Amino acid sequence: MRITVLTGGTSSERDVAIASAVQVVAALRSRNHDVRVVDTARGYVPPLEESSLLQATVGATPPSLEALAALERGLLMSGLGNLPVVRDAEVVFLALHGGWGEDGTIQSILEVIGVPYTGSGPLGSALALDKDISKRLFRQAGIPTPDWLMAPQEAHEVGQRLGWPVVVKPSHEGSTVGLSVVQGPEDLTAAVEAASVYDAEVLIEAFVPGREVTVGVLADQALTVGEIVPQHEIFDYVCKYTPGMSEETFPADLPADIVESCQQLAVAAHRALKLGGYSRVDFRLTAQGQPLCLEVNTLPGLTSTSLLPQSARASGIDFAELCDRICAAEVPRGA
Repeated sequence: MRITVLTGGTSSERDVAIASAVQVVAALRSRNHDVRVVDTARGYVPPLEESSLLQATVGATPPSLEALAALERGLLMSGLGNLPVVRDAEVVFLALHGGWGEDGTIQSILEVIGVPYTGSGPLGSALALDKDISKRLFRQAGIPTPDWLMAPQEAHEVGQRLGWPVVVKPSHEGSTVGLSVVQGPEDLTAAVEAASVYDAEVLIEAFVPGREVTVGVLADQALTVGEIVPQHEIFDYVCKYTPGMSEETFPADLPADIVESCQQLAVAAHRALKLGGYSRVDFRLTAQGQPLCLEVNTLPGLTSTSLLPQSARASGIDFAELCDRICAAEVPRGA
């Protein structure tokens, strides 16, 4: 099969996307697919130049906003659809995270030019990346999620309605970029300002102490439930992408009824956001064992430390097969 992997881009998760592409390209080639690579910020990457782009490691911090701004953004609007390796692909594999790669923009371009691609369509992608809208849809579908407010908010209002601590995060970012845990009212303004560097909309969410679990969804079926125990207070950027900074257990050591509840809610969240292909759904468990849905990732990481491949592996699906199945669940032309 002719597969073009789109990666890179100009979001704060650029490095994560490239690290995912390293694994995906190798896996697809191991299955004898004809694989090409495109950096959505810079264009087609010839085979002899792939090694200079495709680095398997993710740094301890995301790229600076200055570095991202220096990348060429014109390809998306003027040239992506004209690249022969995109137009002639039997399927485009989206090894992208955040920004235009995950908010429905690239998905819309691929639909206009009639090329099948992996993951979810434009609507589902946009709904899931907007944390405020996705949480509203969770509530409407009966999926428990922590209480939240949208900034700006007075500190006394936050304390009264959510209590302390709270989690402050950009509404349209992933990988915990710009996220902080605020212990009291004196730190709220600074946290909102830090998050607003990445996004004009900032979400303030009640902090849920408890165990963190995750569930992969593939072809509308829940995979194995896993538990994450980070070395930091939260599963932040460093813990996600630095080997040894978190302990991840698949399957999670949980009672069968909680496992079943997490899997059912994961599929319900996937459907509530009108997603397709695959996703990863993250939860916090309350002291009583109730799963509260934090968010859904429509293009979850596929790096060497990522959670979806671990969830799939525990379900008996190795990484190369996972990539093949993701391609098989492509969004068809005109979907």
